[in-house]
Amino acid sequence: MTEYQTVTGTETVIRDGTIKLHGPEGFEGMRKAGRLAAEILDALADIVQPGVTTGALDDVVRQMTLDGGAVPATLGYRGYTHSCCISVNHVVCHGIPGDKALKDGDIVNIDVTPLLDGWHGDTSRMYLVGDVPLKARRLVDVTHECLMIGIEKAQPGARLGDIGAAIQAHAEKHRYGVVREFCGHGLGRLFHDAPEVVHAAKAGTGPELRPGMFMTIEPMINLGRPWVKLLSDGWTAVTRDKSLSAQFEHSIGITEDGNEIFTQSPAGRDKPPYA
Repeated sequence: MTEYQTVTGTETVIRDGTIKLHGPEGFEGMRKAGRLAAEILDALADIVQPGVTTGALDDVVRQMTLDGGAVPATLGYRGYTHSCCISVNHVVCHGIPGDKALKDGDIVNIDVTPLLDGWHGDTSRMYLVGDVPLKARRLVDVTHECLMIGIEKAQPGARLGDIGAAIQAHAEKHRYGVVREFCGHGLGRLFHDAPEVVHAAKAGTGPELRPGMFMTIEPMINLGRPWVKLLSDGWTAVTRDKSLSAQFEHSIGITEDGNEIFTQSPAGRDKPPYA
């Protein structure tokens, strides 16, 4: 049986399997953290170009996060030593920034989580590097559609499985694979919390969505089969068949009459191509 816990936003919370229900203070904290995260991704749209290294992009994320009065939640998380994750082409998620230079035709996911005043603004976005082939651009477009279709299903009184069922149906309609090994999650004062938000599910199953729930929805969609493998670094996940993969992520809160997207771009740069 699912357990829910009402929190005011000021007390210490722990990951104990309960789904946290937040009030106005939590919503305000998440708005600020989410806006900073979105502004960072907005700025990167002008920097992601052929020849730029993923390490240089990580430096920009770190500096913008600090300038915004926050710290990168990934820095030091379980031994991770970078300020964001950057996943290129067939890397599904958790790509490690480094000396690799982006090249013409790449597709890139950048995942940031500034921790601002105790609240986590977790979001990721795809970028097109130079002249990207049509099949890759189409994958990126459909992946963003999957995200927004999933968010549309995140309504009070719905079930968590409704989100994954809608995402899975749309992706598989285009003959894409939906990654199962990674999922969205609850968040707030904790980086990762209950519930797990799977992106391939059966409608009408799972916990009931209630006002005050915070979560990420972050579908990972593969051009080929859905299966992934973890590389020896312990972080980087890639497609087993080396097909391209795309991902978008928003942090949202369930409201009395729908949901609120905390990480929406204030500049309208939620998906490429970026004006």
